Amino acid sequence: MDIESTIPFTSTDWDLVPSEEHSGEKGFALWKVLHFGNIRVRRVEYSAGYIADHWCDKGHIIYCIDGEMTTELNDGRTFVLKKGMSYQVGDHSDSHRSFTETGVSLFIVD
Repeated sequence: MDIESTIPFTSTDWDLVPSEEHSGEKGFALWKVLHFGNIRVRRVEYSAGYIADHWCDKGHIIYCIDGEMTTELNDGRTFVLKKGMSYQVGDHSDSHRSFTETGVSLFIVD
């Protein structure tokens, strides 16, 4: 199946999507999640002081709506994502984890 036949036109009011809380190593993340077949679309808020509790191998397209976060790759490189920026990473491409000192609001497709 191609993407055209599996996802009908959909408009989302993210204020109406319930939040799920996920604990980090420090802080927490609030996820608002929708599934379209095997595509997950999320609006995610990381609290100030959030540090992910795992290294992630899943691919994502992440757009920063507001705030700032740093993503660390398992090879030691770090990248800062600020408002208006995005990053893209494929499945099993670069293990990564993120943290934020001030909090961040993200839009994620994976």
